[in-house]
Amino acid sequence: MHENLVIVESPAKAKTIEKFLGKDYTVMSSYGHIRDLAKKDLGIDINDDFKPDYEISADKRKLVDSLSKSAKEAKQVWLASDEDREGEAIAWHLTQVLGLPVDQTKRIVFHEITKNAIMHAIENPRTIDMNLVNAQQARRILDRLVGFELSPVLWKKVKPSLSAGRVQSVAVRLIVEREREIINFKSTPYYRVTAHFYRSSDPSKTLFKADLDHRFDSAEEARGFLEMCKNTSFTVKSCESKPAERHPAAPFTTSTLQQEAGRKLGMSVSQTMTIAQRLYENGYITYMRTDSQNLSTQAIAAAKEEIIKMFGEQYSNVRQYKTKSKGAQEAHEAIRPSYLNRQQIDASTDEKRLYELIWKRTVASQMSPARIEKTTVDITVEGSQHKFTATGEVVLFDGFMKLYSESVEDEAEEGQENLLPEMKTGEQLSYNDISATERFTQPPYRYSEASLVRRLEELGIGRPSTYAPTISTIIARGYVIKQNKPGTKRDYNQIKLEKGRITSKTLTENVGKEKAKLTPTDIGMVVNDYLEKHFVDILDYNFTANVEKEFDDIAEGNTRWTDMLHGFYKSFHPTVEKALEEQPDRAGRERILGIDPKSGKQVSARIGRYGPIVQIGGTEEGEKPRYASLKKDQLIATITLEEALALFDLPRTLGEIDGKEVVVSIGRFGPYVRYDGKFTSLSKKDDPYTITLDRAAELIHEKENAAKASKEPIKVFAEEPDMKVLNGRYGPYISYGGKNYRIPKGTEPESLTYEQTKDIIAKSKKK
Repeated sequence: MHENLVIVESPAKAKTIEKFLGKDYTVMSSYGHIRDLAKKDLGIDINDDFKPDYEISADKRKLVDSLSKSAKEAKQVWLASDEDREGEAIAWHLTQVLGLPVDQTKRIVFHEITKNAIMHAIENPRTIDMNLVNAQQARRILDRLVGFELSPVLWKKVKPSLSAGRVQSVAVRLIVEREREIINFKSTPYYRVTAHFYRSSDPSKTLFKADLDHRFDSAEEARGFLEMCKNTSFTVKSCESKPAERHPAAPFTTSTLQQEAGRKLGMSVSQTMTIAQRLYENGYITYMRTDSQNLSTQAIAAAKEEIIKMFGEQYSNVRQYKTKSKGAQEAHEAIRPSYLNRQQIDASTDEKRLYELIWKRTVASQMSPARIEKTTVDITVEGSQHKFTATGEVVLFDGFMKLYSESVEDEAEEGQENLLPEMKTGEQLSYNDISATERFTQPPYRYSEASLVRRLEELGIGRPSTYAPTISTIIARGYVIKQNKPGTKRDYNQIKLEKGRITSKTLTENVGKEKAKLTPTDIGMVVNDYLEKHFVDILDYNFTANVEKEFDDIAEGNTRWTDMLHGFYKSFHPTVEKALEEQPDRAGRERILGIDPKSGKQVSARIGRYGPIVQIGGTEEGEKPRYASLKKDQLIATITLEEALALFDLPRTLGEIDGKEVVVSIGRFGPYVRYDGKFTSLSKKDDPYTITLDRAAELIHEKENAAKASKEPIKVFAEEPDMKVLNGRYGPYISYGGKNYRIPKGTEPESLTYEQTKDIIAKSKKK
């Protein structure tokens, strides 16, 4: 029998806590939730006030038996799951399954795994907060209702095997709307004018850059302005220097950590949360699901001590940030290191990188603002209403920038600092060169994971615990893909005035390059359009944000959770029934591309049973239509007639090898080459529409050689020809006397001697 049993969520957390509590405490893990809504049928009795039917997960039954046995043997049980709604629900489920009285079982919470925090929690236990439990139950039940009732509608009206979720559908809507903005965007050219000036009285001719305050619509207008600049004068109209301050960013919340880790470290939202979870469980950082920017007084004092020690008193500036998020949940701290005097940790590379980011952000938030002097010079052009403006800044005191600066989404490459010489009003300037460069208006950026999280947070949709699973779900369902785009080459014109002569040249740039941006798939766009038409509330941003506020009201004890569910279901269920009664509108989801010049039949694009397809002809014409699948980077909304017709070029006959035909096509498992009745997969670099006979022959021979190599012995021993070292499906092995023997790890099969091989066989026989 043991005195105390402490139950936490994860084994890593259990291990860390056990170090602090001593021999009177046994710490066990529930490995997250031990039960959930029953998978069979709905799992909710709607007629009995939305009573949930919970069942223990099959893979948790042995664990529950073990926890139950330990709970019965213990004098006192402490429930120490995470300090949020999900954690509170896990604690409540444990009381229900282990037979513990809810109003007597001790519940302890802490937002950092340090000895002080753990001992303080043990000294100040509470009971389970049923308001938090009910807020989590309401979310789980409402999301099950939406998924269970909405998914069958999509199966019947759009495509089999589809599913829908409340927050996920809204996230997909944001991405689809952005994609449509990009599709409908018409880029227009304009000319931006930049000059390099120097003071006319300056013998060294020190150059500085200035931009014209006007964009020209055409090359003719830009050239006309440069012509005028040949023989005009440039005068300093005003020169102003103003002091300015730049302040550090607040300590991390869940969403700002996800955004900054994405921008600075290239981590996905789910990857960031997984690594942060490990850091928390090992006692390195405070709890990672929070929308608070507050720091404890102890953390602020510790940060001040570190700053003075590293940089001196002038770099310290104590400040407390106020949480801006309206729907901020429980009173957590911001995400910070547990011990601010620990700059380095002994962990994996990714854990070290994320920890360093959190440490720098926390310490920088308590540092002095950077002091900057900003200079703006306005330059008049005689004979023109337009003026040039030169700006420059000098950092007088770097402050927090000495340690850390926040990055910006899709920031342009920073140019060199524009150093401005001292100038006076009325001073004459001379130009070294003036360029009018053709630029193009830019479409909106596609969302990255980080910018999508920021947008969801701005709209009040979702909470710290939901951002990562929301994004993972919409990618897993195939509604959205995360992809890189190499960009395309584009020509642009540059007109230049230099030494009194105007020249013009065509230059090339790479445009449209993207890294890890979210793009909707055809399925995602079709599902979004259907839901927007038939389920306006589900996809309405304000409605979804208001649902989150209702969960918050339940958590605060202001609303009964069943009342909230009744109100939602009363309007939601009739909408589902109405949608099921309506006939599917195929015409609304089919895009007519034009007429096939060869057959004279209509060419269209739509969602087929197995994904997006293009089709030539229709069943009403008496002939069987022809179908082709779209490529991965093609969308129904943007594919052209020419691109669609090109998809019917497969299968392609490339030619012959040894009198046998070589054909390339696309099958269930991707593009392949068929030769001599055998199939060879194409590599990722090969395009079935452009691959040559020579390249196909290479792939065929590579496969044949690999097959031969796998059959040929690595080694045969003259002493005993029956003893061989062979290549197998799972690596090299020894074959002898009709039996196979594993080669020990770290042994090079080519270097095995006859004696070593006999020894391996003898030892294997003994085992």
